[in-house]
Amino acid sequence: MPDHDRVIPFVVRVIERLVSLDATSGASAAMPTVRATLRRLPDLSADPGSLHARPIDRLAALAELCEVIGWILFDAGFYREAHRMNARALTLAELCGDRWTARFVLLNDSMLKAHTGRPRAALEATARVAGPRELPARVSSLVLIRQAHAIAMLGGHREPMDLMGRAWSRFLDGVSRQDPPWAWWIDETELLGHQGWVFARLRQWDRAIPLLRQAATAPGPSYRNLFTAELLAALAGAGAWREAEELIVGLASHAAHIGSARTTQTLGRTASRLRGNPTAPAPLRDAAVFLLESLPRLP
Repeated sequence: MPDHDRVIPFVVRVIERLVSLDATSGASAAMPTVRATLRRLPDLSADPGSLHARPIDRLAALAELCEVIGWILFDAGFYREAHRMNARALTLAELCGDRWTARFVLLNDSMLKAHTGRPRAALEATARVAGPRELPARVSSLVLIRQAHAIAMLGGHREPMDLMGRAWSRFLDGVSRQDPPWAWWIDETELLGHQGWVFARLRQWDRAIPLLRQAATAPGPSYRNLFTAELLAALAGAGAWREAEELIVGLASHAAHIGSARTTQTLGRTASRLRGNPTAPAPLRDAAVFLLESLPRLP
């Protein structure tokens, strides 16, 4: 990529393209654009420390692009690469003083660490988000959600529920002028899905299932298919065989096109458990086999 004046508009277009692909078709569909961008923009593979002399606005654009690429890599199943890209995004954001992008990266990395079985590291990442001033309501809500998941994974019971209650309270404080531009996607459906998911981590199926069903059936971006996968896991955990079979039948027709590795991993784990569960009805076990055969192969 040649001169400075062309880099920033290029980065902005790529970010818009990646966000659009992720929302409509999933992270896997965005991977060709990620690879092409990494080839075309040397700054994305250079040592971040060597970029300190770049103009501030260029560093800020690169930090935002690295954050988006880190998210895509995570949801597409490239966890090691996602962590490295998050580290690069954080370094670039700190070089240019972009505290809001740095916070977003830390929250994304917290989710990655929780997903890969490191809840204590996930909590440490969220602890780095705080600053001298109170966070805007939606950012604070997201911090509390990340903490609730991590503490539920660590065996907490009451505290995750309290954290989700506080997340709702902060969310209901509403949008403010202090909200960063990336906070637009933190909406009611996102909170419903995460609250249901936290209840599922606590094995409170009767509370988890209605919330996950509400989040899974609401219109929204492709990555929210994850709530459908968590709904199936909750139904299986609760022994709700008929509902689980109905959900699998509805899923199987488009399972091959799911673009989120997190979603397909969760579906695959649940289907494998159902297939091998002798107490599950035979039609459900057959449906689970069909779902396993329909899922895309993971990277």
